[in-house]
Amino acid sequence: MSKRAIIVVDIQNEYFSSGKLPLVNIEQAAANAARVIQMARQNKDLLIHVHHEFPDPNAPLFTSGSDGVEIHESVAPDGDEPVILKNYPNSFLNTNLKELLDTNSVEEVVVIGAMSHMCIEATSRAASDFGYKVTVVEDACATMDVEFNGVKVPAAQVHATAMAALEFAYGTITSTKEYLNGA
Repeated sequence: MSKRAIIVVDIQNEYFSSGKLPLVNIEQAAANAARVIQMARQNKDLLIHVHHEFPDPNAPLFTSGSDGVEIHESVAPDGDEPVILKNYPNSFLNTNLKELLDTNSVEEVVVIGAMSHMCIEATSRAASDFGYKVTVVEDACATMDVEFNGVKVPAAQVHATAMAALEFAYGTITSTKEYLNGA
């Protein structure tokens, strides 16, 4: 049987209504993530928390030492669960995430968190490129409206596009309910 790790990416205060970059449906995504985390703890899966900070002390958001960089209380680490600090969208880039997974003989990763079109995509793609079996629990992820070339794209479409791209070539996309029923 393969060993599984749940990677909780950037469910940080900055993304909630009190933060500087609130996401659409972040409260529901965090509630679903908390359910996945609870199941991981019951199953004794490796649970890894990742949080983002910009190294520049003058960064407009995710500033080191600010309340915004703190992991949201709804998904807070418990006990000795590893917490990884990252400075890039890809949770593997310049971190010890791969080493931690390999040390624990992990073969499958389950990715949850924020933002769907940035850190979830980057982390999931990298995990697949490293040979891990990847599952993304899509309703335990959130994103925001974006704009390109004057075209406004609603968060629901941004999220659906990110999930469609990941499902096409990088992993399995599932819901919290489906994941919990099959975990």
